[in-house]
Amino acid sequence: MAEPRVTNVIRRLRFEHGELTQQELADRVGVTRQTIIAIEAGKYMPSLPLAFKLARTFDLGVEEVFRLKEPPTTRPKLSKD
Repeated sequence: MAEPRVTNVIRRLRFEHGELTQQELADRVGVTRQTIIAIEAGKYMPSLPLAFKLARTFDLGVEEVFRLKEPPTTRPKLSKD
């Protein structure tokens, strides 16, 4: 069974909030620019406290910034007995 994926809209939010650079966002939440790059690319999952800091930077809830993408489920076929 495939694992759920977490996606985010941080890149879009940076541009919607005055074209905030990756470095500016990193400075605001206390991480490196490389961490922001990895999070935006989906290669690194932030800790829960960092996810809250990122969301609060944009005055949003965590679920508005990060989304859980569930893999499609397959239903068992019903037999016609």
